[in-house]
Amino acid sequence: MTSFFQRLAERRRFGMRPGLDTINRIVERLGHPERDLAVIHIAGTNGKGAVAALCEAVLRAAGYPVARYTSPHLVRVHERYLINGTPVSDDMLEAAAREVEGAVLALEAESGVPETTFFECLTAVAFVLFRQAGVRLAALETGLGGRLDATNIVTPLVSVITRIGLDHCDWLGDTVEKIAAEKAGIIKPGRPVVCAAMPDEAHAVIASAAARQGARCIDAADAVSVAVSRSTLAGQTVKISTQERTLPPVHIPLAGAFQIENVCAAVAALETAAACGLALPDTAFVTGLSTVCWPGRFQLVSEDPPVIIDGAHNPDGARAVRQALKGCKVKAPVALVAGFCGDKDALAHLRILAPVVTCAWGVATSNPRSLSADRTAGLLRMAGIDTVATAPDVRSALDAARTWAHANGGVVLVCGSLFLAGDALVALGAYPWPVTRRDDNELLKACPPYPVHNLSVER
Repeated sequence: MTSFFQRLAERRRFGMRPGLDTINRIVERLGHPERDLAVIHIAGTNGKGAVAALCEAVLRAAGYPVARYTSPHLVRVHERYLINGTPVSDDMLEAAAREVEGAVLALEAESGVPETTFFECLTAVAFVLFRQAGVRLAALETGLGGRLDATNIVTPLVSVITRIGLDHCDWLGDTVEKIAAEKAGIIKPGRPVVCAAMPDEAHAVIASAAARQGARCIDAADAVSVAVSRSTLAGQTVKISTQERTLPPVHIPLAGAFQIENVCAAVAALETAAACGLALPDTAFVTGLSTVCWPGRFQLVSEDPPVIIDGAHNPDGARAVRQALKGCKVKAPVALVAGFCGDKDALAHLRILAPVVTCAWGVATSNPRSLSADRTAGLLRMAGIDTVATAPDVRSALDAARTWAHANGGVVLVCGSLFLAGDALVALGAYPWPVTRRDDNELLKACPPYPVHNLSVER
């Protein structure tokens, strides 16, 4: 397996090639494993991974064998592929990788065929893994965009588009409308689409695309009502009601008001899937929502002092973090540990957070595209944070920030990159799955994070 992923790490390391021709040719050689799946397909700028996690957790609680494919990974590539709530094993991943590598090498042996990208390979691995496991129900997250994303070869049970914002503008367009049009590319003829809360101009683009495809467009905010009775750093207690059900109060271990939008989108998608023949009792919603695992997203990982880890890496994400701090009534001074990849608008991100930050440490993430600690520290000062230092690594930064927070009754916030979030989770012993091999971490952190169904699903 290591040799295959080493070769993947060398493929278009700093770029990507959007388009569906190559992935279609790969899966054709593999016998079209994607056609065996009933899929909830999710695109969006922020929140799509959380919606995938919420949908998967409820489906699993209903007793269905279910898979989840998300990206990027925080620590190990295995966590991109969950089967029944557990990352795939080394042996499973190795077997699927061998099968995909054979198809890729055979395809690339043909004249005029471009090199297969990192994300195309990993997406093909997902389809093979799920076929080998005998799983026919999956929550599938796009990597980048939607229309030309490698996952967009599926015909979904239901599509979901989460909040749209400005990110990856070089690839997707420099306006919310252009980005929404790319995300709306996952809408398929006659297949329903759930639209989460988002700017009006983005919603209009998605509704128009759905109308052209003859796809029913479901507004999650209209379809699902969520009342929050308690919100803390450890999560929030909510009461959910729809036309089909009224759930008892449930504690969701995802903090921040932005997660309520994701809950609405997930519940709307699940109810749409239920209308297609999936039995989803109220107990499945309660159990699934209360046990969902989606680490590194405004996650409280320790309490003395409080340490919050969030992978927000764009301005919209920074706004959500700031709102979450306010919603959870965090009034203590904030010590920020920040690190960014070089392709992000780090200064805009930091200017949004700066008013609530007292002191900060700049660090480099474990990705070759990372800004240096000194460069991040300079951006922290430009954003208006007066007390700024650098640290040689995440562990050192965390030690310094926690010491300061202890002395000043403060809170530590780790923010700026999903790679930084993964590093911090490992450093604090809060990564939820075993880390038994270092090679995947070392090899794959070097890679870019993006570069009609039969519904007889047995329980």
